Amino acid sequence: MKKNLLTRIEENAALVDRTMKEYLSAEGRPQQPLIDAMRYSACEGGKRIRPFLTLEFCRALGGRDEAALPYAAALEMIHTYSLIHDDLPCMDNDDTRRGKPSNHKAFGEATALLAGDALLTYAFAVAAGNRYSDAVGNLRAVLLLAERSGFDGMAGGQMLDLLGEREPLSKDTFLLMNRLKTGCLIRCAAQLGCLAAGYGEQTEAYRAADRFGSCVGLAFQIEDDLLDAGTEEGKTTFLSFMAPEAARKKIKELTETALEAVGAIDGSCVLREFAAYLTERTV
Repeated sequence: MKKNLLTRIEENAALVDRTMKEYLSAEGRPQQPLIDAMRYSACEGGKRIRPFLTLEFCRALGGRDEAALPYAAALEMIHTYSLIHDDLPCMDNDDTRRGKPSNHKAFGEATALLAGDALLTYAFAVAAGNRYSDAVGNLRAVLLLAERSGFDGMAGGQMLDLLGEREPLSKDTFLLMNRLKTGCLIRCAAQLGCLAAGYGEQTEAYRAADRFGSCVGLAFQIEDDLLDAGTEEGKTTFLSFMAPEAARKKIKELTETALEAVGAIDGSCVLREFAAYLTERTV
């Protein structure tokens, strides 16, 4: 079954890649270097974990891919902008990303900064312009994306991460940092899938997606810290607050809660397999 899931992940990633290329297909503009820089980072995006959740929640609830893809693309644009900015010398100062030069190494720091800005801005236009959802659904999607990517979401989590480089974070602040920096966009991905299928904030499916995303996001980060154990000396991780055995137990508890959250959704088989897959990685 894991082989089938991996094939599904690859197929979804290819679908998202095609969608991203369509949105970023402009040619011959005077500002073409900016568009090229946006496309450089956005159109070859690995496994596309967040768009996968958007597509699969929409499918599980009987929705159509056409309605989910604009929201998935918008979310991936926001994720990509964050990676471009994270790699800049003023942040993590990374020279490579996904096996190739990072954006600022390929296009220069100023263009990379603008590429991230433009992807963030364009993401809201893509979500608002979803032709396969109604105006209310698109408004909800834009509000959700804005909330989960701003100071009470991913950007706020990044700020806490920066503060943690100056002095050790308390356990509560560290947990908040992870919920904001990583968890917010994973929760957002699941809930965007619900919106694409016509399930709004007041539905049990939407609340289940929130619980699923929260648990999967936290379990994913703990698993990352276990895999990276010993490679990031001096950095606050989950292993700063718990032994590896306790961390593995927590991952199991979170995964079980995630599975329970979507248990009442008839088409949730792929989602349940995916939750287990994320916390059984070896790389």
